[in-house]
Amino acid sequence: MDTRRTGHDPVTVVGGEAVRAASGQGVADSAPLGDDTVLHERLEAAVESVDVLLIEDDAGDAFLAEELLAETALTTHITWVATLKDAREHLKDFRGCVLLDLNLPDAQGLDLLREVLAAAPHAAVVVFTGLDDEHEGVAAVAAGAQDYLVKGQVDGSLLGRSLRYSLERRRADENALQLREARLSARENMRLERGLLPQVLLGRSPLNHRSYYRPGRKRAVVGGDFYDAVEKDGTTHVLIGDVSGHGADEAALGVSLRIAWRTLVMAGVPENDVLPNLEAILVSERAREEMYATLCMASLDTGDERMRLRVLGHPPPMVVHGTSVEETVANPQPPLGVAPVEQVDVDEIVLPRGASILFYTDGLVDAYDGAPPARLEVAGLRRLVTGILEQGVSLHALPEHVVDGAERRNGGPLQDDVAMLLITHGEHGERE
Repeated sequence: MDTRRTGHDPVTVVGGEAVRAASGQGVADSAPLGDDTVLHERLEAAVESVDVLLIEDDAGDAFLAEELLAETALTTHITWVATLKDAREHLKDFRGCVLLDLNLPDAQGLDLLREVLAAAPHAAVVVFTGLDDEHEGVAAVAAGAQDYLVKGQVDGSLLGRSLRYSLERRRADENALQLREARLSARENMRLERGLLPQVLLGRSPLNHRSYYRPGRKRAVVGGDFYDAVEKDGTTHVLIGDVSGHGADEAALGVSLRIAWRTLVMAGVPENDVLPNLEAILVSERAREEMYATLCMASLDTGDERMRLRVLGHPPPMVVHGTSVEETVANPQPPLGVAPVEQVDVDEIVLPRGASILFYTDGLVDAYDGAPPARLEVAGLRRLVTGILEQGVSLHALPEHVVDGAERRNGGPLQDDVAMLLITHGEHGERE
């Protein structure tokens, strides 16, 4: 049994039956509430439970509405108020059905309806009109109400159908809006991803590449993983990075950083000055002061096997040669945007002809390695890559197999997006 205090007398709702203990009077419907068998049958017959906010200043019309609701198969929990002022405290976060009289002591007409719709955007609103004001009901539906009913022409069956129809229409409207928003978000994410995941410029480079990207389970918010590779004046430069956090601001910053990096390289800015300039751009473009980016930049001169690495808070790449997989050792440096960058330390590794270097973002090493809280980390990733290569998987298919393996260990999709860039030195590889 559900008893609520209304704007006038308490309304008691049992199953689908409403009884008002009117002041000084004993008014009840004819159903024997004390019969447990009858009550059980009514509860079984109820097909849906609906919260109803009845906003009606006329006590007789309010009582009639409750009596009509009692005739339906709906299990209704009714709250009755007589003014808009009293209704406001109930409208916030209300998701049921509002039965609204458009002529209240403190508000009338479509202005009243608009305030109710604004205060309870997830509620279904059914408008009550008088016999001479049916045009008001039509206007109310055009303004956002789900249905209208004419006082004096309503029975329990019609009222029940109207409530069901209105609730379903409200849900359908919300689903359509969510679908539209999801499509708009997906299109915007695709635009951002096109900026994050470019066509690399390696036409004259001795390096071939295989790029790969897989979104994490939080696909509703785009990540800030980005990569690029450019050959300029006999030197190939490779970049992979990840902006902290998820969302449009982070993705937009990732796009800005990638484009800025490519511009700096193509403009012939000295290699040692590229990342300090990029840090200045990050600071000027980020939406919030706490935003930063991890990244790894690699440079290789044509005809040389010594690759220069600059690693700022990012997982170090791995050198793959046959079935041998080795972690690179890099001097730890803070991410871009955490502290002013005046000079970036350079580490040097050997990338022999025929060898490959695997760059990746931290969504991969942050995967769980079995039961939480154990993480895969760099050492676990190295073992995973080695095991995959020992099974005879080709380099071209390596990224997919690595992410699949990480997801199996994680017990499902990864929390974060993963970007991978596999660079091969001096062999005919796959280009994208």
